[in-house]
Amino acid sequence: MYLAVTSVQAPDPDALYRQRENLGSARQAAEVWSQRLEANPGDFESAWKLARTRYWLGGHAPQPERKGLLEAGIAAGRTAASLQPGRPEGHFWIAANMGALAESFGLRQGLKYRGEIRDNLQIVLKLDPAFQHGSADRALGRWYHKVPGLFGGSRKKAEEHLRRALTYKQDSIVSHFFLAELLLDMDRRAEALAELQKVIDLPVDPEWGPEDREFKARAQKLMMTLKQRQYL
Repeated sequence: MYLAVTSVQAPDPDALYRQRENLGSARQAAEVWSQRLEANPGDFESAWKLARTRYWLGGHAPQPERKGLLEAGIAAGRTAASLQPGRPEGHFWIAANMGALAESFGLRQGLKYRGEIRDNLQIVLKLDPAFQHGSADRALGRWYHKVPGLFGGSRKKAEEHLRRALTYKQDSIVSHFFLAELLLDMDRRAEALAELQKVIDLPVDPEWGPEDREFKARAQKLMMTLKQRQYL
């Protein structure tokens, strides 16, 4: 008597990542890519996608897990960049994970990584300035906005990079939100409000739906706060 052997279909990590708003799906995607990379250390696609997924998890997992996830994201990005230094993905996700650490875990983290963040983003600009609709320019705009002037920050350069990012994708919700925050810090309230309204009104990009919905919510909250202050 012969027993039928059924093969278990491995889960599709790309499909799981598209459902990343469900933290369990994101964790499962990361696990699949991690296993693939462990089985094949030369797997560039798994390395950069693992870095990207850890970036997402590092911003959404329970607080005690976040720092470790972002540091693991940096490691995966470094692996991708070493495997394919002429591709932008590894360099970008190194910078993204470092940037999240810098924004979430204080000035010391920011100063520790500021040079590497800028350097990796400049590499992306040299390799493919249009990568992910100008994401390197957007991230550099954020870098110049958030880094203190003493350490290289510049609101003028921040605005230049953010507006350049918008030339690649005029309806980028994230770029408009970052520009709004910058304009507020530059005391250009009317322009900032106009940017926030764009964030609220623009359609969600299906590829970046989870991120776009989060920034829309942030824009609505900030807009409400600004309007309330106007009447105080």
